[in-house]
Amino acid sequence: MKLFLFSLVLVATCASFAPKSCSLTVQVYGFGDNTGKSFVGLYRTSDAWPEIKKQYIGKVVNITNKTASISFDQLPPGTYAVAVFHDKNNNGILDKNMLGIPLERYGFSNNARETFSAPSFNSASIDLSSDKAIGIYIK
Repeated sequence: MKLFLFSLVLVATCASFAPKSCSLTVQVYGFGDNTGKSFVGLYRTSDAWPEIKKQYIGKVVNITNKTASISFDQLPPGTYAVAVFHDKNNNGILDKNMLGIPLERYGFSNNARETFSAPSFNSASIDLSSDKAIGIYIK
């Protein structure tokens, strides 16, 4: 009987320390107009960063008043990074010129930016241990 009570207390104690889920709200600014859609990718590892279709969760949202708002709910606590682009012509890809330079606006969490490539996962990463809201400015 004592072993059963001890086990029950241990399970209840462990359950109270289990990590809760978190939400991340992303507000995107800098759209030139309301045409097209905003593609938003949430990444958990640098292995997939920032490749389209390799994100942990991807969302496509409408643009209203030259901004977009996206919520990711019930996320496990951890390190994440966000990449976003304005699919102005609704073709589902980030259009680039012949040199590989993006023709549509884009941005990353922490407003991380590099001159000739995407920023590293570490420079765009955010720690999510509780609910959080961030802003990203695309250009």
